[in-house]
Amino acid sequence: MTRPIIVFDLDGTLIDTAPDLLDSLNHSLAASELTAVDEAGFRRFVGQGGRVMIERAHTAQQKSLGVEEHDRLLKLFLDHYTLNIPGKSRPYPGVVEAIARFEKAGYLLAICTNKYEANSVALIEALGLTRHFAAIAGQDTFAFRKPDPRHLTETIKQAGGDPHRALMVGDSQTDIDTAKAAGIPVVAVDFGYTDRHVREFEPSAVISHFDALTPDLAERLIAAAAG
Repeated sequence: MTRPIIVFDLDGTLIDTAPDLLDSLNHSLAASELTAVDEAGFRRFVGQGGRVMIERAHTAQQKSLGVEEHDRLLKLFLDHYTLNIPGKSRPYPGVVEAIARFEKAGYLLAICTNKYEANSVALIEALGLTRHFAAIAGQDTFAFRKPDPRHLTETIKQAGGDPHRALMVGDSQTDIDTAKAAGIPVVAVDFGYTDRHVREFEPSAVISHFDALTPDLAERLIAAAAG
């Protein structure tokens, strides 16, 4: 029988990348002569990659953004971010222990993120976590990305897992909608990057610390989803 699998979002779920994403966003905004975004306002812009973050920041400041300028600012954002990996980014409290619990219980682990694959891989490598993950799929790994459910199901297949024995863990409406569309139960962390409480998006369960993410919880949610 195929091993069960747990699939994590990256930014705002496994790793607190906010300080570095904010620095890179403001680096690009400075080139467009926009006001820097503060930490409190950052949550309104994050969630679907650098391009969307830049677009949302311009919209918030009522400044138009042409395609060529958007591409230029995205390159500045990505270059700045890439050069500073891992920067201040660190796993959330309890992440390393949760990984160990699921490995001991026989689970495969994977990452499904709207961060670019190369940056995702580089970050996980820099933090010394690569060996734990059977697949790391970014927004450019396939021809589709979250909230398209195929991003999640193809990540599971790439890792050698079974979508019928899978659990998603994320921090946003995008993650929750993706999992629901794939017919996969989803645990939402309530400390990630969203300006609305994740409970509003009706995930299968909500946790406030990785100590609460256990194989027992995963098994119960997977069984309930199977009917």
